[in-house]
Amino acid sequence: MGHIKAYYEQIVKLQETEWEFIAAHFEKKVFAKNEIIIQQGETEKYLSFVETGIVRFYIPGDENELTFNFSFDKEFTCAYDSFLTQTPSEYALQALTKTIAWQISYDNLQKVYAETKVGNYLGRFASEKLFLAKSRRELSLLKYNAKERYLNLFSEQPRILQLIPLKFIASYIGVTPQGLSRIRRQIT
Repeated sequence: MGHIKAYYEQIVKLQETEWEFIAAHFEKKVFAKNEIIIQQGETEKYLSFVETGIVRFYIPGDENELTFNFSFDKEFTCAYDSFLTQTPSEYALQALTKTIAWQISYDNLQKVYAETKVGNYLGRFASEKLFLAKSRRELSLLKYNAKERYLNLFSEQPRILQLIPLKFIASYIGVTPQGLSRIRRQIT
């Protein structure tokens, strides 16, 4: 759990009693490579901190899946809209690699918010980061064509290019794998 504490302490200095209270509400969970973390239609019960691994967000489909986000080491992740509203998720999450996550349930997070001042601050920080990432993604889809979105990954999200299979990168930027091949040929 040291990674979560280090993440939090980038934001605010934690008193040991606060940290012990918060840490007591997290549980370690290990997901195998390609394991589904949450299915479309299930309600998200956990906010997860990825210690190691990669998580893919996608909308399942009969003929193709639409990949729209990734989470990496040292990031919070979940089907956040489902988590906040406690309603079924419209998408799924999958561990692309063996993933070690520390999870806090919705109910336990509410306890942390209610019983610690720093918990509210940390929760707000995590939700703001998730919101900003979502906003950047939406603006990218509206402002840039597929080639520009691909080129932007080099400076904005190089880990995607380094760690994610091309078929998921293609879906992420909104093209077919063949379309991504054409883009890649144009820029080399």
